[in-house]
Amino acid sequence: MRSTPIALLGLLSAACLTAQTPAKQSPTPTNISTVLRVETVATGLVNPWGLDFLPDGRMIVTEKPGRLRIVAKDGTLSEPVTGVPAVFARGQGGLLDVAVDPKFAQTRTIFFTFAEPGDSGTAGTAVGRGRLVGNALTEVEVIYRQSPKVRSTAHFGSRIVFNKDGTLFVTAGDRGNQRPLVQDLSTGIGKIVRINPDGTIPKDNPFVGRAGVNEAIWSYGHRNLQGATLDGAGQLWTVEHGAKGGDELNHPQAGKNYGWPIITYGTDYNGTKIGEGTAKAGMEQPVYFWDPVIAPSELVYYTGDKYPGWKGNFVAGGMGTVNGLVRLVVENGQVVREERHLGELALRIRDVQQGPDGFLYVTTDVTDGKILRVRPVGK
Repeated sequence: MRSTPIALLGLLSAACLTAQTPAKQSPTPTNISTVLRVETVATGLVNPWGLDFLPDGRMIVTEKPGRLRIVAKDGTLSEPVTGVPAVFARGQGGLLDVAVDPKFAQTRTIFFTFAEPGDSGTAGTAVGRGRLVGNALTEVEVIYRQSPKVRSTAHFGSRIVFNKDGTLFVTAGDRGNQRPLVQDLSTGIGKIVRINPDGTIPKDNPFVGRAGVNEAIWSYGHRNLQGATLDGAGQLWTVEHGAKGGDELNHPQAGKNYGWPIITYGTDYNGTKIGEGTAKAGMEQPVYFWDPVIAPSELVYYTGDKYPGWKGNFVAGGMGTVNGLVRLVVENGQVVREERHLGELALRIRDVQQGPDGFLYVTTDVTDGKILRVRPVGK
């Protein structure tokens, strides 16, 4: 675990920035290595990225090179599912998130995100869906494409979250070298989008009807969002990678601007300043941010009872300076406690999901990747 980490928290406000205050420093997180343990569920995966559960208890998992597999209850891996489209498997690109339709029993549909190759070495984040029949994906179609496709192997995002109203939230990164396009509302660069399951645009999206704007946009000013979840009230929360310092927890709301790259609490990797500072009128403050960074992956809102006191808390994965799990206790929109877990195992955790049994399941993003079940010590 990282020694003496610093995290800072800010206040949410539905008003403009003049009613906000800059993010504030939180107490030093508590590092805990004695309350959780892991057990191996499945092995033999190559850079597993996204994980979800089928209604019968089996898991479905993506491998970044472009394979989709079904994991039996005993941990046995299926052969690669056929029908997956070609992916741009370079750098941070590949087959990314996977999400099982809440109505899977009727539709047999799964949704997935991937780095879609374009012309002349370009690529962009895309959302596909298909019907899972046996070990085959059929009737596959791409329902959303980030535009424009650019020449970069970085910052694809991307997570899928089913909204309570049946729409989908999808996170898409700034592609690493496209900062000027993040604030450009005609593009899908550095945005959260909200779409219907067939790819059409919900009529109540915040920018519908505005000329020259990507009507799929829900919020903008994001860098590289790799975690997203709904809280108990059905509200969207995300974590995103900052540059050097400045990883963020956000509570994205319709039509709002979260500042990147104009405001940030981080600096560039060469130590130079990014943008104009940490605050600007019309731009939202993060709920919470980390400096040093934790390299956050997926975010889950825990609703089970397997970990005493954790119900209603957020749990994020860490993939760098923090290799393990990060627990966040949120009260009245503010982070009041942070804990670090499993850091002694030095696990690069890419996905975190709550299983139907109430336990947390994680994927380890390495070439000999695993799916692990997280248990309290003694249980």
